Amino acid sequence: MAVEVQDRAEPTVTSLVSGILNDAQDLFKQQIRLARQEIAADIRKTKEAASLFAIGLMVCLLGAFCLCLMTAHLLNWLGGGPDPSSIPLWAGLALVAGACIGGGGLTVLIGKKRMDEMGTPLHETAQGLKENIEWKTKPN
Repeated sequence: MAVEVQDRAEPTVTSLVSGILNDAQDLFKQQIRLARQEIAADIRKTKEAASLFAIGLMVCLLGAFCLCLMTAHLLNWLGGGPDPSSIPLWAGLALVAGACIGGGGLTVLIGKKRMDEMGTPLHETAQGLKENIEWKTKPN
């Protein structure tokens, strides 16, 4: 009859706990690296979007300025031109400026509301980090 000898030693509780803690540390480090990469990508995308937004905004402002002047002159022309009973040019400018300010203010309020609805970036990554920290600091 042959006797089988096991050469493998069972892992100790200490080595298992140590392995778990090392794995948790590795996971935590990986999540930190992921968060840094997400932040860098978000910053890059934000810079690109902001530069395009600024250029587009400047072009639109120039167009809006020309359109406002044109509209004020149109109101003056429709009112009879330089005739004293016509709408004065300053009144046409005031009407157009008021409409632009009202529309712009409404647009800003809608944009602010949408920004508030977006929430915080990296929410999922931050939640994962929080869970790992809680798990590490509160051993069962």
